[in-house]
Amino acid sequence: MNLRKTAVVLNGFIHDLATGYWLSSLIVIMFLHNFQEKYTAVADIINIIERFFFWNILGTTVVIFATGGIRTFTYLDNFYGADIEKTRRKMLVIKHILLLIIFGISGYFAYRMTFH
Repeated sequence: MNLRKTAVVLNGFIHDLATGYWLSSLIVIMFLHNFQEKYTAVADIINIIERFFFWNILGTTVVIFATGGIRTFTYLDNFYGADIEKTRRKMLVIKHILLLIIFGISGYFAYRMTFH
C-alpha cells in the first residue's frame, strides 16, 4: 500500500467531510435562529446550541483551509494534459475566490444570528 496515496485520499475525505459539516452547521444555525424567534421561552437554551454550532463552523473552516492547502500540493500532475490543466487551475482559482467570499459572508451572518 502506498502511504502517500492513502494520505492524499484521506486528506480529500477530511476536506469534503468538513465542508459538508460546515454547510450543515450553517443551516442548523439558521433553523435555530428562526426557532428562537418563535419559541421565546426556550430562546436561551437554543442560543447555547447555536453557539456550539457557530464555534464548530470556525473549527471546520480551519480544517477546510488546512486540508485545501494540502490538496494544492498533492494534485500537481498534468493528469488531463497541459492545456486542460491550465484551464482547470484557472477555474480552481476562480472557485476558491468565490468560496472565500461565501465563507466570509456566511460566517458574518452566522455570527450575527448567533450573537444577536
